[in-house]
Amino acid sequence: MKKKMLLLPGIVVFLGFSCTGLTPEDLGVLLRDLPKHNSSRYITRHSLPEEYFRAAYRALDDPHIYIVLSDTGSPASKIIGLFTASPYNHISLAFDPALETLVSYNGGNGASLPGLNRERPEHLNRKPDAALVVFRLRTAPGQKEALINRITAINREGSSYNLLGLLSKKSKLPNIMFCSQFVYTLLDEAGASYFDKEKGDVRPMDFIRLAGRSPLEFAGKISFNSPNSSDSRYGAANFGMNGVKNFSPNS
Repeated sequence: MKKKMLLLPGIVVFLGFSCTGLTPEDLGVLLRDLPKHNSSRYITRHSLPEEYFRAAYRALDDPHIYIVLSDTGSPASKIIGLFTASPYNHISLAFDPALETLVSYNGGNGASLPGLNRERPEHLNRKPDAALVVFRLRTAPGQKEALINRITAINREGSSYNLLGLLSKKSKLPNIMFCSQFVYTLLDEAGASYFDKEKGDVRPMDFIRLAGRSPLEFAGKISFNSPNSSDSRYGAANFGMNGVKNFSPNS
């Protein structure tokens, strides 16, 4: 097996290219972006515009939030795959069924600093078989607004994306997180969490595998590059149009 060695601050990780799908180009992106990551201070502030929050508050009439698992093919998602052994290695949260308010912690995608960032479904289309799996979770009165308020606070206080938290499992400041830690922390603080696990140990597929008594409703799967995939509007009516009705958390 051909292997490369990636040097992280204080960490040596051996990457088997044939197992992870990492390419030399991916390695170059990771090494280029690594200095932008920070595990001790906030580097991203006011990344979400006022328009984002207006859209989020307009969605309060819908009692659901939308949990989106993605298989993006990004270098970071391949690294996370080393620890999760799962095809879905990124998780995002939205307040509306059209996913106009999609948000998560990420590496910035080359356009923003790593941390809390708005996402677009099309931004998650990074490989030939990229896909999104969308679930919705019904919230109790006040919970959805509490989630938006917490995101508002993070946006104001600052954030950083903590990819190294996969190993250290701890952050020096509360708003330094990776994607699944972010979503779980928000749900937990709003009283909407539906499984118990240490925040540093939560991985994207835990939201499905550890769901007790099926609190999640499967909304659909968007396969970007499939001949039967949904169109670019990603509206609620498009969820499931590719005929995927039997999603398994192990798929």
